Amino acid sequence: MMLKTINAVITPILAASLLLSCNESDLNQNVSETPEQNAPATGEVTKSEQENFVVDTLSNELSNPWGIAFLPDGKILVTEKAGEIRIFKDGALLPEKMTGVPEVFASGQGGLLDIKTHPDYADNGWIYITYSKPGEGGAATAMIRGKIDGNALVQTEELFRAQPYIKSGHHFGSRIAFDGKGHVFVSTGERGTKPNAQNLENHYGKVIRLNEDGSVPNDNPFVNTPKAKPEIWSYGHRNVQGMVYDDASNTLFAHEHGPKGGDEINIVLPGKNYGWPVITYGIDYDGSTISEISEKEGLEQPIHYWDPSIAPCGMAIVTSNKFPNWKGDLLIGALSHTHVVRVELDNKTFAGEEKLLEGVGRVRAVAESPDGFIYVATESPGMLLKLSPTN
Repeated sequence: MMLKTINAVITPILAASLLLSCNESDLNQNVSETPEQNAPATGEVTKSEQENFVVDTLSNELSNPWGIAFLPDGKILVTEKAGEIRIFKDGALLPEKMTGVPEVFASGQGGLLDIKTHPDYADNGWIYITYSKPGEGGAATAMIRGKIDGNALVQTEELFRAQPYIKSGHHFGSRIAFDGKGHVFVSTGERGTKPNAQNLENHYGKVIRLNEDGSVPNDNPFVNTPKAKPEIWSYGHRNVQGMVYDDASNTLFAHEHGPKGGDEINIVLPGKNYGWPVITYGIDYDGSTISEISEKEGLEQPIHYWDPSIAPCGMAIVTSNKFPNWKGDLLIGALSHTHVVRVELDNKTFAGEEKLLEGVGRVRAVAESPDGFIYVATESPGMLLKLSPTN
C-alpha cells in the first residue's frame, strides 16, 4: 500500500480547529518556525537530582515525531505525524522511509501517532500502530498491526477503529500499551466534544482494551451493558497521550491533557469513570468555568495534576538498572513547558517531580529501549535524543 496523506482541510474541520487554542495543540506547528534548540551538547554531562547522564542528539531532522519503537536488530522506528515512519540504524537516521504505511488524516492533531512492538516481537513479528483514519464523515482513531519486510510494512490488519467518524481535527489520543497477559490498551481523546467522554455508546474519551488480535475480551467491564461499546475499559478521559503498563505492579498508568490547567496522571482501572467534564481541575481557554467541582462520589481522582498545564505527552517507566536511582519512576514529556518531568512514585502514589532537559523543545515521546537507555523525541525542533548514564 503506497503512502498517502490527506493534507486538505475540510472547511468545517478547520473552522472548529481554529477555536482550539489549547497548549497541546498541533494545529499551527511548523518545524521551520521553532524555538532555538536547547539540548545539551552531545557528550556533555547533565546533572540531575539523582542521576547524571549524557545526551546524544541522534537527529535534528525529524518532522513532528510522535512515537518510538525498538526492533531486536537494534533499529529504531519513529513515526512522524504527517504519515511517515523513519528508520534509525546504528544511531543514524536513514534516508529511506518505511513503505506500506496506511493513509492518514494529517490535519490538526491528527496523523500517524503511536507505534509499539508486540512483547513477543522476536517470535511473532507484530508491530502495532495508531493513527487518525480518514473516512466518510471525518476521521477516527484506529489501530493496525503488521509485520516488517525490509523497509516495508506488510500483512497489515485493522484491529480497532473508534466509532463513529467525526468531523474534528483534534483530540485523537493516542497511545498503545501491552499488559503481557494477552491484551493491548489503546487510548483515545473525546475529539473536542466534552459529552463524548461520558457516553458509553462511542469510543471517544476512553481507554480501550482488546485481545492482541483485536477481539474483545469477555471480561471487559461493559460487554454486557446495553448499547455500550464492549471495547471500553475506562471512560471520562479528555485526551490521553501518555500510557504505560507497569509489569512490576500490574498497573496501567495514563496521563491526559486538561484544558487550561488540570493535566492529570491516573491509574486506569476497569469500568471506572475519570470524570471529564463533570469534574476537572482546569478552566476553559476563555477563562470560563467548565465545572464548579473537582471531586464527586463515584468519579476517580488523579494521583497528580498540574496547574498550570504542562501539556503532557508520551510516557515511559524506568525498569532497567541503567538508571538505578530512577527505577520505578515515570518519565513524561511536556509540550508547552518543553522539558521531561521525572515523577517519583511511592507505592503508586505521587511522591515528587523533577524537571529534566528544560527548554529542550516540545517533548512528544519518551521511551525506554530494551537495553535500558532513554530516548526522547521533540518537535520544534524535530529531534531524537538518547540519554545514557555516566556510570
